[in-house]
Amino acid sequence: MDEISTLVEKGRTLLDESKFENALDFFEQALLLNQNNPDLWNLKGVALRSLGRYEEALYCFNKSLEIEPRDKYAS
Repeated sequence: MDEISTLVEKGRTLLDESKFENALDFFEQALLLNQNNPDLWNLKGVALRSLGRYEEALYCFNKSLEIEPRDKYAS
């Protein structure tokens, strides 16, 4: 498993446990490794939305759609 996949898996687990701030940290680390992955932007947006940081979440969702306009998973 590559480093990004490991970070995403840990972040998803933390999201499921409602540890949104910790999950956000993992998604941000993954984005440092690949800024062009729409799924990473979407996951960061989900974590931010869960924290009530709606403007930042919207930016992430829009960034995800900018990279992949047909992203059916964008929140």
